[in-house]
Amino acid sequence: MNTIAERFEYARKQLGLSYRAIGELFEVTSDAVNKSIKRDSIKALYINTFSDKYGISKDWILKGEGEMKTENENSNLKRLTFSNDNIMNVPLVNQYAYGGYLNGFNDPEFIEELPKIPFIVEKEHKGEYICFEVKGDSMDNGTHESYLERDILLCRNVRKDFWESKLHINKWDFVIVHKDNGICVKRIIKHDVEKGIITCHSLNDYYEDFDMDLRDVTKIFNIVDIQRKRNRR
Repeated sequence: MNTIAERFEYARKQLGLSYRAIGELFEVTSDAVNKSIKRDSIKALYINTFSDKYGISKDWILKGEGEMKTENENSNLKRLTFSNDNIMNVPLVNQYAYGGYLNGFNDPEFIEELPKIPFIVEKEHKGEYICFEVKGDSMDNGTHESYLERDILLCRNVRKDFWESKLHINKWDFVIVHKDNGICVKRIIKHDVEKGIITCHSLNDYYEDFDMDLRDVTKIFNIVDIQRKRNRR
Protein backbone atom coordinates (compact mmCIF):
# COMPACT_ATOMS: atom_id res chain seq x y z
CA MET A 1 0.00 0.00 0.00
CA ASN A 2 1.89 3.00 -1.30
CA THR A 3 -0.65 5.82 -1.14
CA ILE A 4 -2.82 7.50 1.47
CA ALA A 5 -5.92 6.42 -0.42
CA GLU A 6 -4.85 2.77 -0.49
CA ARG A 7 -4.23 2.74 3.27
CA PHE A 8 -7.47 4.59 3.98
CA GLU A 9 -9.40 2.17 1.78
CA TYR A 10 -7.78 -0.82 3.49
CA ALA A 11 -8.75 0.48 6.93
CA ARG A 12 -12.29 1.21 5.76
CA LYS A 13 -12.74 -2.34 4.48
CA GLN A 14 -11.26 -3.85 7.63
CA LEU A 15 -13.77 -1.88 9.67
CA GLY A 16 -16.61 -3.07 7.46
CA LEU A 17 -17.68 0.49 6.67
CA SER A 18 -19.58 1.40 3.51
CA TYR A 19 -18.98 4.60 1.57
CA ARG A 20 -22.35 5.74 2.86
CA ALA A 21 -21.23 5.33 6.48
CA ILE A 22 -18.01 7.22 5.77
CA GLY A 23 -20.00 9.90 3.97
CA GLU A 24 -22.25 10.36 6.98
CA LEU A 25 -19.18 10.72 9.19
CA PHE A 26 -17.70 13.35 6.86
CA GLU A 27 -21.10 14.92 6.06
CA VAL A 28 -20.66 14.35 2.33
CA THR A 29 -22.20 11.95 -0.18
CA SER A 30 -20.98 8.39 -0.64
CA ASP A 31 -20.10 9.32 -4.23
CA ALA A 32 -17.85 12.12 -2.99
CA VAL A 33 -16.04 9.67 -0.71
CA ASN A 34 -15.57 7.21 -3.55
CA LYS A 35 -14.17 9.89 -5.86
CA SER A 36 -11.80 11.21 -3.18
CA ILE A 37 -10.35 7.75 -2.69
CA LYS A 38 -10.00 7.07 -6.41
CA ARG A 39 -8.26 10.43 -6.92
CA ASP A 40 -6.10 10.00 -3.81
CA SER A 41 -7.33 13.40 -2.63
CA ILE A 42 -8.67 12.72 0.86
CA LYS A 43 -8.76 15.90 2.92
CA ALA A 44 -6.69 16.13 6.09
CA LEU A 45 -9.83 17.00 8.06
CA TYR A 46 -11.43 13.74 6.94
CA ILE A 47 -8.36 11.75 7.93
CA ASN A 48 -8.32 13.37 11.38
CA THR A 49 -12.02 12.64 11.88
CA PHE A 50 -11.66 9.05 10.69
CA SER A 51 -8.59 8.45 12.83
CA ASP A 52 -10.18 9.85 16.00
CA LYS A 53 -13.43 7.97 15.46
CA TYR A 54 -11.99 4.53 14.76
CA GLY A 55 -8.61 4.55 16.44
CA ILE A 56 -6.54 4.44 13.26
CA SER A 57 -3.04 5.91 13.37
CA LYS A 58 -2.70 9.14 11.41
CA ASP A 59 0.98 8.43 10.79
CA TRP A 60 0.05 5.07 9.32
CA ILE A 61 -2.54 6.60 6.98
CA LEU A 62 -0.39 9.56 5.92
CA LYS A 63 3.08 8.00 5.83
CA GLY A 64 2.62 4.25 6.15
CA GLU A 65 4.63 4.33 9.38
CA GLY A 66 4.01 2.28 12.51
CA GLU A 67 0.95 0.20 13.31
CA MET A 68 -2.45 0.84 11.80
CA LYS A 69 -4.22 0.73 15.14
CA THR A 70 -3.73 3.19 17.97
CA GLU A 71 -4.20 2.44 21.64
CA ASN A 72 -7.19 4.76 21.86
CA GLU A 73 -9.42 3.14 24.49
CA ASN A 74 -12.40 5.24 23.43
CA SER A 75 -12.38 4.16 19.81
CA ASN A 76 -14.95 1.81 18.32
CA LEU A 77 -12.22 -0.43 16.99
CA LYS A 78 -12.36 -3.07 19.70
CA ARG A 79 -15.86 -4.11 18.77
CA LEU A 80 -15.03 -4.26 15.07
CA THR A 81 -12.76 -6.25 12.81
CA PHE A 82 -9.43 -5.78 14.55
CA SER A 83 -10.62 -7.37 17.80
CA ASN A 84 -10.10 -10.75 16.12
CA ASP A 85 -8.01 -11.61 13.07
CA ASN A 86 -10.54 -14.31 12.16
CA ILE A 87 -13.55 -12.04 11.70
CA MET A 88 -14.98 -11.50 8.22
CA ASN A 89 -17.21 -8.48 7.64
CA VAL A 90 -19.59 -9.68 4.94
CA PRO A 91 -22.25 -7.79 2.93
CA LEU A 92 -25.78 -8.67 4.06
CA VAL A 93 -28.82 -8.99 1.81
CA ASN A 94 -31.73 -8.82 4.23
CA GLN A 95 -35.32 -9.73 3.39
CA TYR A 96 -36.10 -6.21 2.25
CA ALA A 97 -33.12 -6.09 -0.11
CA TYR A 98 -34.02 -9.25 -2.04
CA GLY A 99 -35.54 -7.29 -4.92
CA GLY A 100 -32.69 -4.82 -5.09
CA TYR A 101 -30.13 -7.62 -5.18
CA LEU A 102 -31.68 -9.06 -8.35
CA ASN A 103 -30.96 -5.78 -10.12
CA GLY A 104 -27.72 -4.87 -8.39
CA PHE A 105 -25.70 -8.05 -7.82
CA ASN A 106 -23.29 -7.12 -10.64
CA ASP A 107 -22.93 -3.52 -9.45
CA PRO A 108 -19.92 -3.10 -7.10
CA GLU A 109 -21.39 0.11 -5.67
CA PHE A 110 -24.64 -1.68 -4.76
CA ILE A 111 -22.71 -4.42 -2.97
CA GLU A 112 -20.52 -1.81 -1.28
CA GLU A 113 -23.56 -0.02 0.14
CA LEU A 114 -25.03 -3.16 1.71
CA PRO A 115 -24.73 -3.37 5.51
CA LYS A 116 -21.92 -5.57 6.79
CA ILE A 117 -22.23 -8.35 9.33
CA PRO A 118 -19.29 -9.98 11.18
CA PHE A 119 -18.71 -13.72 11.01
CA ILE A 120 -16.09 -15.53 13.07
CA VAL A 121 -14.19 -17.99 10.89
CA GLU A 122 -11.44 -20.51 11.61
CA LYS A 123 -9.24 -19.31 8.75
CA GLU A 124 -9.12 -16.74 5.99
CA HIS A 125 -11.52 -17.70 3.22
CA LYS A 126 -10.99 -17.02 -0.44
CA GLY A 127 -13.75 -16.36 -2.95
CA GLU A 128 -16.85 -14.20 -3.10
CA TYR A 129 -18.87 -14.19 0.13
CA ILE A 130 -22.22 -12.64 0.95
CA CYS A 131 -24.88 -13.11 3.63
CA PHE A 132 -28.59 -13.64 3.07
CA GLU A 133 -31.38 -13.32 5.63
CA VAL A 134 -33.80 -16.25 5.45
CA LYS A 135 -37.34 -15.40 4.39
CA GLY A 136 -40.28 -17.74 4.97
CA ASP A 137 -40.62 -21.23 6.43
CA SER A 138 -39.95 -23.48 3.44
CA MET A 139 -36.71 -24.76 5.01
CA ASP A 140 -38.10 -25.27 8.52
CA ASN A 141 -39.01 -28.85 9.40
CA GLY A 142 -38.59 -28.50 13.15
CA THR A 143 -35.20 -30.27 13.25
CA HIS A 144 -31.63 -29.10 13.73
CA GLU A 145 -31.28 -29.00 9.93
CA SER A 146 -33.80 -26.17 9.63
CA TYR A 147 -33.14 -22.69 8.33
CA LEU A 148 -35.50 -20.42 10.24
CA GLU A 149 -37.04 -17.11 9.25
CA ARG A 150 -34.48 -14.31 9.81
CA ASP A 151 -31.49 -16.66 10.15
CA ILE A 152 -28.38 -15.09 8.63
CA LEU A 153 -26.59 -17.37 6.17
CA LEU A 154 -22.94 -16.95 5.25
CA CYS A 155 -22.68 -17.99 1.60
CA ARG A 156 -19.89 -18.58 -0.89
CA ASN A 157 -20.42 -18.04 -4.60
CA VAL A 158 -20.22 -21.10 -6.86
CA ARG A 159 -18.71 -19.89 -10.13
CA LYS A 160 -20.71 -20.65 -13.26
CA ASP A 161 -17.96 -22.76 -14.80
CA PHE A 162 -18.40 -25.15 -11.86
CA TRP A 163 -22.04 -25.65 -12.82
CA GLU A 164 -20.83 -27.64 -15.81
CA SER A 165 -19.78 -30.41 -13.41
CA LYS A 166 -22.02 -31.94 -10.78
CA LEU A 167 -22.54 -29.63 -7.84
CA HIS A 168 -21.55 -30.89 -4.39
CA ILE A 169 -25.19 -31.47 -3.46
CA ASN A 170 -24.41 -33.96 -0.70
CA LYS A 171 -22.13 -31.53 1.13
CA TRP A 172 -23.93 -28.17 0.97
CA ASP A 173 -27.32 -26.55 0.96
CA PHE A 174 -27.72 -23.61 -1.37
CA VAL A 175 -29.00 -20.10 -1.91
CA ILE A 176 -30.17 -19.82 -5.52
CA VAL A 177 -30.82 -16.57 -7.36
CA HIS A 178 -33.34 -17.03 -10.20
CA LYS A 179 -33.68 -14.21 -12.72
CA ASP A 180 -37.50 -14.23 -12.50
CA ASN A 181 -38.40 -15.94 -9.22
CA GLY A 182 -35.82 -14.26 -7.02
CA ILE A 183 -33.83 -15.64 -4.11
CA CYS A 184 -34.54 -18.97 -2.45
CA VAL A 185 -32.86 -21.23 0.09
CA LYS A 186 -33.02 -24.86 -1.00
CA ARG A 187 -31.47 -28.29 -0.84
CA ILE A 188 -30.54 -29.56 -4.30
CA ILE A 189 -31.34 -33.26 -4.52
CA LYS A 190 -30.50 -33.81 -8.18
CA HIS A 191 -28.31 -32.16 -10.78
CA ASP A 192 -28.68 -33.25 -14.39
CA VAL A 193 -25.43 -31.88 -15.76
CA GLU A 194 -26.22 -32.74 -19.38
CA LYS A 195 -29.57 -30.93 -19.39
CA GLY A 196 -28.55 -28.20 -16.97
CA ILE A 197 -31.45 -28.91 -14.61
CA ILE A 198 -31.40 -28.93 -10.81
CA THR A 199 -34.14 -30.35 -8.60
CA CYS A 200 -34.80 -28.19 -5.54
CA HIS A 201 -36.14 -29.56 -2.26
CA SER A 202 -37.65 -27.77 0.74
CA LEU A 203 -37.19 -29.26 4.20
CA ASN A 204 -40.77 -28.28 5.05
CA ASP A 205 -42.98 -31.08 3.65
CA TYR A 206 -45.70 -28.57 2.81
CA TYR A 207 -43.64 -27.45 -0.18
CA GLU A 208 -43.18 -29.66 -3.22
CA ASP A 209 -39.93 -30.32 -5.05
CA PHE A 210 -39.43 -28.48 -8.32
CA ASP A 211 -36.97 -28.35 -11.21
CA MET A 212 -35.00 -25.28 -12.17
CA ASP A 213 -33.23 -24.65 -15.47
CA LEU A 214 -29.74 -23.30 -14.82
CA ARG A 215 -30.08 -21.03 -17.85
CA ASP A 216 -32.55 -19.05 -15.75
CA VAL A 217 -30.25 -18.90 -12.71
CA THR A 218 -27.91 -15.95 -12.19
CA LYS A 219 -26.13 -17.03 -8.99
CA ILE A 220 -25.67 -20.12 -6.83
CA PHE A 221 -24.14 -19.99 -3.35
CA ASN A 222 -23.04 -22.70 -0.92
CA ILE A 223 -24.32 -22.11 2.63
CA VAL A 224 -21.18 -22.37 4.74
CA ASP A 225 -22.31 -20.97 8.10
CA ILE A 226 -25.32 -19.61 9.95
CA GLN A 227 -26.13 -17.06 12.67
CA ARG A 228 -29.30 -17.45 14.70
CA LYS A 229 -30.80 -15.49 17.56
CA ARG A 230 -31.26 -17.57 20.69
CA ASN A 231 -34.86 -16.53 21.37
CA ARG A 232 -36.31 -17.72 18.12
CA ARG A 233 -38.15 -20.92 19.05
